[in-house]
Amino acid sequence: MNYVLYLILCSGITNTCLPPYQYPDLFVDGYSCMIAGNTESILKLEEIGYESVNNNKYFIKFICNEKEGLDSWRRKR
Repeated sequence: MNYVLYLILCSGITNTCLPPYQYPDLFVDGYSCMIAGNTESILKLEEIGYESVNNNKYFIKFICNEKEGLDSWRRKR
């Protein structure tokens, strides 16, 4: 089974979210996908920056979906 990570950037000011971004790598299990979701969320917030995150009340949510039949060569552990 493969897991697909989706990251979703939202604003607490406008109460809206951008469409989900599908992370390019697949994951071999839910644990690895969830760890990557947390890590990538932190990296994206750091990239956006302290001031912009606070001013716009940005937050990132993520979903790990289990999928069958996806190319295993893209998998990460």
